[in-house]
Amino acid sequence: MTFYPRVLRPLLFRLEPERAHALTLRVLQLAGAVPGALVLLRAIYRAPDRPVRIFGLNFSNPIGLAAGYDKDGLAVGGLACLGFGHLEVGTVTPEPQAGNPRPRVFRLPSDQALINRMGFPNDGAEALLEGLRRHVRRDFILGVNIGKGMATPLEGAADDYLHLLDMFYDSADYLAVNVSSPNTIGLRRLQAREALNSLLRSLADARNARIESGSLRKPLLVKLAPDLNTAELDDALDAITGNGFDGVIATNTTVDRAGLRDARRVEGGGLSGAPLRARSTAMVRDIQRMTSGRLPIIATGGVFTAADVSEKLDAGAALVQLYTGLVYRGPGLVKSILVSLASG
Repeated sequence: MTFYPRVLRPLLFRLEPERAHALTLRVLQLAGAVPGALVLLRAIYRAPDRPVRIFGLNFSNPIGLAAGYDKDGLAVGGLACLGFGHLEVGTVTPEPQAGNPRPRVFRLPSDQALINRMGFPNDGAEALLEGLRRHVRRDFILGVNIGKGMATPLEGAADDYLHLLDMFYDSADYLAVNVSSPNTIGLRRLQAREALNSLLRSLADARNARIESGSLRKPLLVKLAPDLNTAELDDALDAITGNGFDGVIATNTTVDRAGLRDARRVEGGGLSGAPLRARSTAMVRDIQRMTSGRLPIIATGGVFTAADVSEKLDAGAALVQLYTGLVYRGPGLVKSILVSLASG
């Protein structure tokens, strides 16, 4: 991993963050289109298997890529060669949308963190679906993270989620309902007990209808914010378990800025990276306790090392996702973690 932090990261960090990210995705997209490049990537980043079966799915290892890194599924072929056991694409909205004005992504190197206020920029559901159809034969688990459009009022949010569930039900291995981004105005209000219960009931009914018509049962998960208090978390978990959802992703980014040193901490948006690690792990532990271990958890937030992964697994997570760690540690991160776990 020394080449990345010593050579490649300094070059990428000279670029505006969103531009650097787009360049990285483009390289991985091109690599995914060239068979020889895919073979080379797999050889370089091949990692030990550490099988996990959860949600009725078989994962080659517990480490996945969090939603937000590849919103439009452009580079899943290349990303899949970096050792991930699963990839979660999105967040996708029914229609294309530009998201919030730029600049909207900020690096905080002294805190090993990012702040983003993207607002779900993506090419829309039709474009993502078309891209995913090119990867019918794949050897990784694929999740699709779905969200409400910026222009959709909260009272119409269920229609967006139902439309997306219907579109991606056959293409995804699981679907993740994003009601926790801080960058779409009002979205987090959908985590409140009554609103969340109504939304999840509609989605559960839609899944049941698909099953009754002969489709396979696809896992449905909910991604929660780390900023919920105990009562709010309890309400959300009641809605999730009460409607037969299969798991929870803990957590999304935080709006809290406690303990940050970097001058960019004043930027609005969601914070990810090392400062989120302990907070997300604590929430995993709370969910495990509050559900008596009956609700499977995907943990995400501040994952940079094998110790970070072990911490979250020990807290009760079945799987772990990363994003910001990839920005700071580079493409060899997953292999490094899995080798360390295997030797430990």
